[in-house]
Amino acid sequence: MAQAKQITFYTHALSPYCQSVHIALEEAKAEYTSYHVDLKDKPAFFVNEVNPVGKVPALTYGGPKVSPEQPSPESAKLRESRVILEFLADLFPDSGLLPQDPVLRAKARLFIAVFDAQAFDAFKAYFWMNEPATKLLDVFDALQKLLPATGFATGEKWSIADMTVAPLLSTVVTLLENDLGVYPVGDGRNTLEVLRGERFARFSTYIDDLQAQPGFKAVWNKDAQITTGKTNARFQRK
Repeated sequence: MAQAKQITFYTHALSPYCQSVHIALEEAKAEYTSYHVDLKDKPAFFVNEVNPVGKVPALTYGGPKVSPEQPSPESAKLRESRVILEFLADLFPDSGLLPQDPVLRAKARLFIAVFDAQAFDAFKAYFWMNEPATKLLDVFDALQKLLPATGFATGEKWSIADMTVAPLLSTVVTLLENDLGVYPVGDGRNTLEVLRGERFARFSTYIDDLQAQPGFKAVWNKDAQITTGKTNARFQRK
């Protein structure tokens, strides 16, 4: 089905929330215009006319096709990555962003809910606050228990559930591979060995499968994540 209305995507390349939406746009083969928002110097038009909260991602949908810096009052303004992902799944029903089966749709939403309840707090605790990896491993365990024997969160085709988790999980793996974080030197690679070991064999395969998807490859920039880990003060050892 041809896309009837314009989409403008307000984003920041290093935000995992934005990356999730970006992946979904690619998977849906949507026609869209991207606009990078400088989070340290947010444009006044963005806060006043697109998202009063000032966060990315955000979308405008519909209305005339205009400059991203002059969003039309006729367009719908959408924010919050999980809301946008559901919107895109509804807008592009043939894309398979969400399964048609109501049970599988519920499983996708549960997977996202479990991830959102634990993952970012666990990430900050380990990489920024030098807490033990326990919380991070608990996230791996909780998500692994929800996975079927093969494939993705809801089966053999990936969905917005997987697109939600792929950016942060890939960031975790990249940081561990390069031992980037405030934890003691070598601890990141030790944690990676646990992730790649027998305990998390299914989950490790799942991460590899996520990273093999074309939509993920189109969005992911591993070098940029490594640079952030090396330069962002939050990841630096004292």
